[in-house]
Order: sequence, then structure tokens, then C-alpha cells
Amino acid sequence: MTDQSAPALKEIFNVERLQHIATEMTAVYPAFNAKGFLKYAKAGLAELSVMQRMARVSESLHAVIPLDYPQTLKLLYALAPRINSSFVSLFLPHFVASYGADDFKRSMAALKYFTTFGSAEFAVRHFLLRDFERTLAVMQQWSLDANEHVRRLASEGSRPRLPWSFRLAQVQADPALCASILDNLKADSSLYVRKSVANHLNDITKDHPDWVLSLIEGWSLDNPHTAWIARHALRSLIKQGNTRALTIMGAGAKAEVNIRHLKVTPAVVKLGERINLSFTLESIANAPQKLVVDYAIDYVKSAGHSSAKVFKLKTFTLGSGEHHAITRAQHLRELTTRKHYPGKHAVHVLVNGEKLASTEFELQNQT
Repeated sequence: MTDQSAPALKEIFNVERLQHIATEMTAVYPAFNAKGFLKYAKAGLAELSVMQRMARVSESLHAVIPLDYPQTLKLLYALAPRINSSFVSLFLPHFVASYGADDFKRSMAALKYFTTFGSAEFAVRHFLLRDFERTLAVMQQWSLDANEHVRRLASEGSRPRLPWSFRLAQVQADPALCASILDNLKADSSLYVRKSVANHLNDITKDHPDWVLSLIEGWSLDNPHTAWIARHALRSLIKQGNTRALTIMGAGAKAEVNIRHLKVTPAVVKLGERINLSFTLESIANAPQKLVVDYAIDYVKSAGHSSAKVFKLKTFTLGSGEHHAITRAQHLRELTTRKHYPGKHAVHVLVNGEKLASTEFELQNQT
């Protein structure tokens, strides 16, 4: 989204935040060279991305603290609870990944500690690259930890396609390497952890959909936590209309419904405005049926062709002869992942993976 009133994410590491880090570091280490830290950290700051700024903080600390790795780590342990932003605290595990490669046991303990203040998901991947088996063994133990942040790190850090990080080629090639972690967490009581497990599995569906389907088919979905993970893990396959995924969700049968009163209003919009989708589902079945309802928009691309994007709507049971009205509002605004182009955009209603009705709206250029 383009919003000039909202500061860029990278500004979370602005000059004021750097000063905060320097002040808190001085509190735990009076000999800290705050002036040198700030000079190093602020150099060329405007040109750096958010992740580059995060890395710059750990590099700046390393540049001005004249202590060895274990001694510096003790200071960072004391600093961690004083940082006023969980996202900003990512520089702590980054320091571990950058300077603790040769002290494996100490570094794993540090990542376990620092992840409770933000997350060490990016840092631990560097250890997986260097020593996969040894690091994975530690992460398998983390998946049994009493702390939800540590359990989440086991799943999130080993995701094959973690956003903002490099892919883990070994896990991408063989998802079974992390199967024990996923199994340990498949009924986790923490939503924070369950979201990670679902995202990990959704990553795998991009390369090994049948592996994920077979895994979940072997789970008991009577546990609501497990059922939640399954539903969100299969979201991409459900959007694709995958029959096995829909069957797992109890919606594998052809939907016996009529779509009534489908419309998108207004019929003509400009970028930045909102469309409203509405329709009614009418059951023509003799028994209740589980329905997975989505909608797709065929976005016009720069070359004039279109590309469909599927959006989740609702999963529910519709009784025989019942009607169910559905509405959804959607803003048409620029995103980092999607650029809009003028033209007619088709909108489709998908029920149990099948396209049952369509309409359209026209996006016009702003004047």
C-alpha cells in the first residue's frame, strides 16, 4: 500500500531508536563507546533498508565493544529486556549469527534466550546452513520447550521459504527432515505457534503438496488446534481447488447451491476506492453440506492479459433449503506485491473449488 502519511518500516531503526540502543547499552556497560556506535550506525542510514539497518546495529556494536564474543554476549543478555521494540531486538540474534559461528553451544543458548524478546528465526537459519544436522537436533528439542516463543522458533526458523530470508534448500528438497518438529507442534495450545506450523506446511505445499496432504490425512482433526493448523496449512491448495485438500476440510463434494444476486458495486471505480461484493448462496441439496467459499479477481496486467488472485471468504455448513448472504468489501490500492492497471476485472465466486458465478467491474485511471 502506498500511504505517504505512514512512515516506512525501515524508520523503526531511526536515529532516535539508535540513541535508545546507545543509552540502554551504556546503562548495562558504562564503558560503552556510545559516540562511536552512533557514528558508525548512522553512516548512510537513509539509503539502508530495514534489514540492512538491523544488521548495521549489530555490526556497530561489534565495531566498538573491545571484548570477546562470550563477554559481549553477557552484555547483550542484559540489554535484551531493555529494548523498547520486539522487532528492533532482531539485531541481538543477528549478532549471534554474525559472530558466534565458532561457539555453537553458547550461540544456540543465546538464540533460545533472545527469541523470547522478538524472534531469532532469521539468525538460526545461518546455523542450519553451516551445520544442518547439529542445528536441527537442537531445534527438535526446542519444539518441546515450555516457552511458546522457543517452540515457534523451531518451526519458523526451519521453514523452507521463510519471507525476508533465504530458502533452506535441504528442507525444500526433503520436508521430512522437519517432520518431527511439525509432529510435536501439530496440536500446540499457542496460536502463535500454530500460525507458524501452518505457514511452514503451506510453504511445503509449493513444492510437495502430496507430502503435506498425506501428513494431514494421517492426523486426527478432532483436536480443534490440529484442525486449525490443517485448515490454514492447506489454504493455498484450497484456493487452487485441490480435491484432496477440500476433502480433508469436509468440502470435497460438489456444492449443490445456486448463486443469487451476485453484484459488485460500484461497477466503475478508481484506484484507492473500494468495491463491495455481495451474493446469496441458496442450497438445493437434500442434506446439510460443508462449503468452502472463496472469490477470485482477474487482475489486468501491464501487457493486457489477466492474472487471477484468490481470496478467502468463508467456510461453513449450509442446511438443506437454506439461504446465506455473503458480503465483502475490498480496497483497490497499490501494494508492494501488486500493481493495478485499468480495464475490466472479472470477479468469480468459487464454492468447493468450483467457479459457479462471475461478474465484473471496471478500474479506471485516476484523473
